[in-house]
Order: sequence, then structure tokens, then C-alpha cells
Amino acid sequence: MYAFAILGDADVALDRLLSVLDGRTATIRTAAADGATTTARPDTEYVLDGESWHADGVGLSVRDALDRLAADHDYAAVVGDVPLPTIRVGEATTSERHEEWLPGAADVIYEADRSDFDPDAAISAIEATDPYETLESLVAAVKRSPDADRSGAIATFTGRVRAKETDDDDRTQYLEFEKYEGVAERRMRTIESELESRDGVLDVRLHHRVGPIPDGEDIVFVVVLAGHREEAFRTVEDGINRLKDEVPLFKKEVTESETFWVHERSE
Repeated sequence: MYAFAILGDADVALDRLLSVLDGRTATIRTAAADGATTTARPDTEYVLDGESWHADGVGLSVRDALDRLAADHDYAAVVGDVPLPTIRVGEATTSERHEEWLPGAADVIYEADRSDFDPDAAISAIEATDPYETLESLVAAVKRSPDADRSGAIATFTGRVRAKETDDDDRTQYLEFEKYEGVAERRMRTIESELESRDGVLDVRLHHRVGPIPDGEDIVFVVVLAGHREEAFRTVEDGINRLKDEVPLFKKEVTESETFWVHERSE
């Protein structure tokens, strides 16, 4: 699922985007942003109250809503200032963020005046960003595989940010990942393809988040659809090992007392 924020004249952007987006769409908006009205309607809409953050009577944050949507939606538009790839239309003011995400300006991927907004150009910019994935969305994807009826097993691996290894360690506040643009994605797709060529392996999905990731949050996922558990478990292990060894990703660690690039410490 592609997730993006909209600032400024959100009603204009949503009307034009929703009329041409090909796929299942969702919008998320705060009560403060709820004055915007659109003619075109998404398939799913969460309206989040600024204080309690609820949707359909259940307390949710923007991230909670995105996590729920990721498995069965193609696009999610967040009306408000959250650290997602951002579309800015007309005048936009920066408000206090409602999410407990790490601070830092999100990239503005498309910007236009109200009269010049081009939905096709905006969509191209959206689809050039990294998709918003969760373990559940990747499992849902392999279940939709054309070969799913031949599978008897799905095995997964989730890598998380470890706060500390021993009681005496400084607590890791967050890790920040950067990737070698283009190369990292191509390498992951190659690993997926090579693992899928094994007997009994039907579908493989690798996903690694980039940017700052706080302690306790998920970093990387490996999902394998296979005929039997033996090849599923073996391929998951090989998948994460190859991703760590072969994909050009750079990790910065920020602890309570210092900040350093991990690859420089290991040289």
C-alpha cells in the first residue's frame, strides 16, 4: 500500500486523486481536518478525533489505522501533518503532529497551486515512494499468489529494534537506516527471485524499512509461501541472511549517550 500525507487544499487533491486512482483507496483525517469535503469517495474512510484518535468508535492513531489498511488497500491518504511522503496543494501551514513518530520533516514529493494540481503527476510521485508494508500485508500478499493452492506453509521472520542486550548497556533510542537508492531494491528483488526458484518455494517477500525506527518497532520482514514447512523455514533463514549480507543498507544507532554509524564501528 502506498501511504502519503496531504497538506493545504486537501479537498482539491482528494477529489482529483480519488477520481483517477486505480485500486482500493482509503483516507484518514483528524477532526481538525474534517472540514475538507470531497465529491469522490474512497472505499474506506477513518475520521480521527484530535484528542482520543478514534475510528468507528475504537481508539486509533494514524499508524494504527495505516496498519489496519495495509493488507487490503492500495493507497491511503492522510489529511494532516504526519511524517509520510507529502503532497502540498496551495497554502499549507505546519501544525503540531499528532503521532508519536520521530521528529523530522517528511519529503514533499509533489507541490502545486490549487489550479495547477495534476493528479497523474501526483500519482507518479506517490508510486515512486517505498510502499507502507506490515507483516500482515506481506502475508496477505503471498496468500493471493496464483500458486497459493499448492501451499501448506507460510513462514515469517520479523527483525525488531533491540533496546539493549544486557542490563548494563546504554538504551538504544532508535536506529536509522539509509539505503543505496535503486541498488537495494533491485538486490532484494533478485534474492526473492532466486529463492523462489527452489523446489517447493512458491512466493517470497522481503521488506526493509528505512528512516528512523524507535526501539521496540519492526525493521525487516521475510515472508515465504511454500509447499511444506521444511522448505519454508529454510528459505526464511536464508532470506534474512542474504538480505543482511548482500543488500546495501547503512545503519545509524542512537543511544542515550552517543550516535554512530554501525559499519564504521566494525571496520
